Amino acid sequence: MPELWGTKYTRAELAERLGDLRQLADVRPFEFSDGLERGTRGVSIRNAAGLAFRVLLDRGMSLYDLQFRGVPVPFLSAAGAVHPAYSDPAGTGWLRTWPGGFLTSCGLTQVGSPCRDGQEELGLHGRVAGLPAENTAWGADWQEDDYLLWVEGEVRESVVFGENLLIRRRIWTRLETPCLWIEDRVENQGFKAAPHMFLQHFNLGFPLVGSAARLILPEHSTRPRDESAAAGLADCLSFSDPVADFPEQVFYHDLSADADGRAEISLVNTAFNGGQGLGLSLRYAKKQYPVFVEWKMMRAGTYVVGLEPSNCRVEGRAAERASGRLQFLQPGEVRRYAIEVEFFEPGRSAQ
Repeated sequence: MPELWGTKYTRAELAERLGDLRQLADVRPFEFSDGLERGTRGVSIRNAAGLAFRVLLDRGMSLYDLQFRGVPVPFLSAAGAVHPAYSDPAGTGWLRTWPGGFLTSCGLTQVGSPCRDGQEELGLHGRVAGLPAENTAWGADWQEDDYLLWVEGEVRESVVFGENLLIRRRIWTRLETPCLWIEDRVENQGFKAAPHMFLQHFNLGFPLVGSAARLILPEHSTRPRDESAAAGLADCLSFSDPVADFPEQVFYHDLSADADGRAEISLVNTAFNGGQGLGLSLRYAKKQYPVFVEWKMMRAGTYVVGLEPSNCRVEGRAAERASGRLQFLQPGEVRRYAIEVEFFEPGRSAQ
């Protein structure tokens, strides 16, 4: 039974009070009409808990702009929601059309630095985020006492004589909860084993990110990626105001899981809005995402913190293969992934 503004309502009681449930929450398709964004399709979702976000169907079903109670949460790049026709997958060309946004998925066979793996030249973060979805659907419906708002679709990464991987994604929320869920099903529909690298690139920006923000982790150990990160290891869970020419820092955190095998991480800014605070938590099965990557980028104009549950590191497929860590999907094999995201205002009740 939904609880709205401190009162619980049955489905019948809400029907008595509303001409249309879209008064409280809705799901609507849209399409951009100008510039490099022209033709990019998406679906916007809004619920009664103050959660509003847009899913880009034509960019790997990424989550683009997201607000919680009117406050923008993600970092957005100057590129915008560029149509996939302009994607540049070679080298670091991924950065030319990366919109930022709340979530960009990376993979499905390559994550991280450009590299050469055997006969393949692989670009930054793979191809999946620049591919359009098909068999898309969206809607809002009652399931017993829950009113769900959802969008789903399929993205295929394939090449003749090579891999044929299909990811089925469903993103959903409830009428009354400040949470969303991302569920992925990755299947090898080819006839030989395929490399499988998969990372969820959550990109958080101002005003959540600030000098008062802190990354809260369970018991863990941390490894810096390189010398730049090693120099910032002592401060990897805290952040600063923007810095000119800040060198990016990447950290690998090995998180302990709870009794249910789940890991929980939070980014919290308790000073936001006079102490009202703003934060979010990610929860997922550590078995699905054994590596947690933190991307700390405090540079002026690119002021962003990446929270990145992953099944791999971010040094590219060749390095992953050489280390013996590279995972494979066998023909017909399916991997399932799920992440819960919760938004909150830690000091709201004290006001």
